[in-house]
This record gives sequence, C-alpha cells and structure tokens, in this order.
Amino acid sequence: MAQPLSLLDELSWRGLLYQHTEGIGEWLATPRGIYAGFDPTASSLHVGHLLPVMGLVHAQRAGHRAVALVGGGTGLIGDPGGKTTERPLSSVDQVEAQAQSIRAQLERFLDFSGANAARVRDNAEWLRPLRAIDLMRDVGKHFTVNYMLAKDSVQSRIDAGISYTEFSYMLLQAYDFLELKRRDEVSLQLGGSDQWGNMTAGMELIRRSGAGDAHVMTMPLMMKADGTKFGKTEGGAVWLDASLTSPYRFYQFWVNSDDRDVSRFLRFLTLLPHEEIEALDQLSSAHPERREAQRALAREVTTRVHGADAARVAEEVSSLLFGGADARTLSAGAIDALGREIPTADVALPDEGVDVLDLLTETKLAASRGAAKRLVEQGGVYVNGTRVAMGERTVTSAGLLAGGHALLRKGGRDYALVKLTGR
Repeated sequence: MAQPLSLLDELSWRGLLYQHTEGIGEWLATPRGIYAGFDPTASSLHVGHLLPVMGLVHAQRAGHRAVALVGGGTGLIGDPGGKTTERPLSSVDQVEAQAQSIRAQLERFLDFSGANAARVRDNAEWLRPLRAIDLMRDVGKHFTVNYMLAKDSVQSRIDAGISYTEFSYMLLQAYDFLELKRRDEVSLQLGGSDQWGNMTAGMELIRRSGAGDAHVMTMPLMMKADGTKFGKTEGGAVWLDASLTSPYRFYQFWVNSDDRDVSRFLRFLTLLPHEEIEALDQLSSAHPERREAQRALAREVTTRVHGADAARVAEEVSSLLFGGADARTLSAGAIDALGREIPTADVALPDEGVDVLDLLTETKLAASRGAAKRLVEQGGVYVNGTRVAMGERTVTSAGLLAGGHALLRKGGRDYALVKLTGR
C-alpha cells in the first residue's frame, strides 16, 4: 500500500500550494499547529473562502493541529488588501453576530476529537482588551514605517489614500500569529497569496519577540478559466449559508462549472482520491457532454457544506429540471426544495378536479385561459411529466405528488408547483 503524501506534496498535487517560507518541508516533518484566519465581513463565508478551509482540512488529515481563527477583533477594522477604498466600519454587535455565524460554518469542516483535535478561536478575545499603548510598545516597536509601506496591501492604496486604522491592520494580524503561538503553539499560518505581506509580518513579530520560529504558506487565488472572478454569479456571491444561497443553487453552481475548470476544482475542493479524480478527468475529456466530473464535484462540495441529505435533494431537483427525471419519483424533501426555486401556488381541489387551464393562469405560466388553451392544443403542457391533451385536462387527487402537489411544465424549461388542497 502506498504511503500517504506529506502535507506539502498533497497540497502541491492538488494545485493548492503557491508560496512558502524556506525550510518549511523539514519543519512540517513534526506535527505543528497551523492556522488560517477569516474576518466576519459578512454573515457567511462564500465559496472563495473554501481554499484556506480545505488547506486546514488537509493539514489536519496529515496529522497537524488545525486552528480556524475568526476575526471578531480584526473585523472591526477591516483588511485594506484587495480594496481600492476604505471599508465602512461595522458595529460591534454586527461583527459579533457575523463571527458567530462564520464560526458555526467552519466547525462543519474540521474534526474536534482525537489527538490533533481542531480548534476555532476568535481574536476578539485578545484584540478587544488590547490597549493602544501596549500595541505600540509590544508590536509597533518591531516594525518600521518603511517596512509597512512596502507591503502590497498598503502600496495598492497609497494613491487613493489609506487611513491609519487600515494601515495598522497588519500589526493586528501579526499580533494574532504571536498570540496563537503562545496560546496554542501555532507555528504556521496559511492564507491566500494576497496575504503574504501580512503573514510574513506575523512571522517576523514572533521571531523578534523571542517566541521561537514560525513559517507561512500561501495558496493561489481562484479565478475561472474565462477570467471572471471565482464564486460570483449574476445574482452575486455564492454563500455557504443555505438561507443566502440555497443548497440547490449551490449544487447547480458546481454543475455549471466550465469544462476547463472542473479538474482544478475537484482537486481544490474535494477529498476524492487521486485515482478517482484522474479517472474523472479522463471521462470528462472523452465525454464532456455527460458532465460526470461536474456532478461529482457538485455532490462532494454540497455534501461537505450542507450535508448528505441536502446534497441528495439538490441532485434530485437538478435531475428533474435539467435531466428529464420522472417527477413521480421526487421525494417529499425534493418537492419542498423545488417549491423554493420555481413559482408556486395553492389551489383548492374540488371533488370533480380542477382544469389545467385554471392552473396555468393561476401560476402565471399563461397570461389568460385563451393562451393556456393554445398551449395545451400545441402539446406544450405537462402535469407530473405527462403531456396534457385538450380532452383530458382535469387534474384530480389521483396521481398527485407527495404532499398533494402537481408539477406543471410549459415547454422545455418553465415550471410551476401547485399544492392542491380539499375545500
């Protein structure tokens, strides 16, 4: 049986390794504490955060101790990196609520049992009590203004202007690294490639404070093959919170991955074995129209974020709307999820049944009974997957889907779900 790869080799094979400090390979030969930070700038993480999260997952699987740091303190300031203008400041209450939400999301990915149990920390614990004099004496004293000005996160804002508040952000991030070194014996920080400057500042603070040695490792920033920003759709960001991006839409985001991207995403965001990913690569190359790799990606990532049941339901809904699956096989959970994605209506069901023409107008699939009649005459209307004929267009209680539902389809892609209830 082949020996498992080292953390560096595993990350390298998956394309997750961008840059690291010298000597890190030897350093990682011994189990280490490794952390990545996540500022609560919103109530949820989005899919762009998944790379550092998966970095922590791989670190823990390789025998290291993973620490996910929620920035309840730094979130009150805001990282200037990647922004052309000053971030608006959030209230303490807002940041605290957002930090709690993000903490819960991070806990889904890591194992909190065993010898290398993961830990979630919030830097509000040490940053909010920190006094200005202490910060200037214990942290600021170790950094020259020239050193700070040279960092990319500051340089990118010099022309537009940067406040002292955001200019000082790197000192707070550096202090986080030092505190985690002292509290949890964390000696390696993991982050995106745009964080290299802030991360090395923390490494320097640890060294200059006499707290020992430390290393940093960065991961690539994700971009789509077409050059657009990863994790964005026409509707905005793709969130991990099901109330912001439903599990079905989350699943569908991955199913719609470009053929040029899917191999990278499988490596980046799943724990599938190398052989299975390579087999999916070959299958995708030979039969791209089957979208097997995209479905495997969607299933794996949705399961990790929302759970196996939500992933199964999302797959059912997707197979119905885009794969021609039989509506009569839908589970109650899938019907419930479907009702959140397509137009719905509640309609009373008389003993003698209800006319499909009325259902079409009630759900706005047709503008009038006349338009509905023409649709049926043209053979373009289906109820629960069965084409409706003009002479047989009454829907009765027989043959309804779970929960007394009828699924209407107009043409190839326009759906509506009707719940039929007795008088």
